[in-house]
Amino acid sequence: MVPSTRFLIWMTTVGLPLFLMAGMDKPMAPLWMAAIGLFFLVILLDLAASLGALDGLKVECPEIQRLIQDKDGFLELFIHNSSQRSRQIRMGWAFPGAFETPSPDLPLQLPRDTVKSRFLWPVQPKERGQYFLHQSHLETPSKLGFWDLRKTVPSRVEMRVYPNLSNERRGLAALFLNRGSFGVHAQRQVGKGREFDKLREYLHGDCYSDIQWKATARRNHPITKVFQIERTQEVYVAVDASRLSGRWAGGKAGLPPGAGVSMLERFLTASLVLRVAAEKQGDLFGLLTFSDKVHGFLRAKNGRAHYNACREMLYTLKPRRVTPDFEELFTTIRLQLRRRALIFFLTSLDDPVLAESFADNATLISRQHLALVGMIAPEGAQPLFGGDEAGPDRDLYSRLGGHLLWHRLRELEKVLKSRGVTFSLLGKENFSAELVTQYLNLKQRQIL
Repeated sequence: MVPSTRFLIWMTTVGLPLFLMAGMDKPMAPLWMAAIGLFFLVILLDLAASLGALDGLKVECPEIQRLIQDKDGFLELFIHNSSQRSRQIRMGWAFPGAFETPSPDLPLQLPRDTVKSRFLWPVQPKERGQYFLHQSHLETPSKLGFWDLRKTVPSRVEMRVYPNLSNERRGLAALFLNRGSFGVHAQRQVGKGREFDKLREYLHGDCYSDIQWKATARRNHPITKVFQIERTQEVYVAVDASRLSGRWAGGKAGLPPGAGVSMLERFLTASLVLRVAAEKQGDLFGLLTFSDKVHGFLRAKNGRAHYNACREMLYTLKPRRVTPDFEELFTTIRLQLRRRALIFFLTSLDDPVLAESFADNATLISRQHLALVGMIAPEGAQPLFGGDEAGPDRDLYSRLGGHLLWHRLRELEKVLKSRGVTFSLLGKENFSAELVTQYLNLKQRQIL
């Protein structure tokens, strides 16, 4: 119990003048002291009559609350009022720093003759991850309003904040609608496919190699085999969660320079967007996460349940301060994946030692699988004479450093290509769209 604002106002406007009058008016002092006693008696009676005001209240919440990063959401809660009396209360939660709420507390009105009332607390999470709320705080005024009675109610809530794919989904829609600077333009499919579809009667112009001779012998007239382009293929994404992915990869609107999202955030959203694109193409999607070891592996599947499993696997992933172990990664892929698959490696290979390790170990899978490396282009990595005019000497030196980095990455691209791995530098803002574009182009060319 704590004094309310009304208590302080009455003490200032009533209690203090009564004390002053009792000290100044000696003949009437007993009368003033009686008034003071009556005043405090009312306050104490108000407290005594309201001590059980929060009894019978119980807070319940669903054990798991799912939210989207940077998107307005609600914390669903239920308040049980066993007395079924109309009550006015205030409720507060100790939200983590990653959450924003319109107000630190929420005024609630419990209706009469209602045991269970449902309320929604507006919240907006700013970072993905897993968060817990262990207790809520209730407050209600006393009958006359001189006191605020408070109570702490244990209530454990798990809040799961998933990556926000809104911007990437809009870019993905542009890809399939053939709009914008990215996307798949109408072009002829190469080849006739390798997956058997059906048999039909021979038509003029059919290749003799496509004739099904056994069916022809049974029916006494030529029968042709019809093939279709292979649809159901396996696509995997290997996400690097080591120290290489903890570096910043561009900021958000309204944030100061140097602030923003990490490379890992770009990798996670791109992985989920690529999963959506793979399902639209009828392919199976799988996922790996690694750093100094392989943390998680999901075999390629499709469907809503599998998408939820991928999202659950990624939403708590954080960059670790360790060096990636590419030898263990490629060994795991070699042992786990028997069927030929398309594998995207989302990592950074601007470290020459780690790039050499990746190239050496890539030969373990390059003959069996189709491997592609998607890397966010480092800031300033461009040819020395490929951009705007250089300014002062300091700008010239930074441009020269960017040119050396660009040249080293181009040499790495040649080395990886000789070992059966495709290497691509992708833009940080359009990373997801460019990655999906590469995937769709590979599908059209039937390289897999």
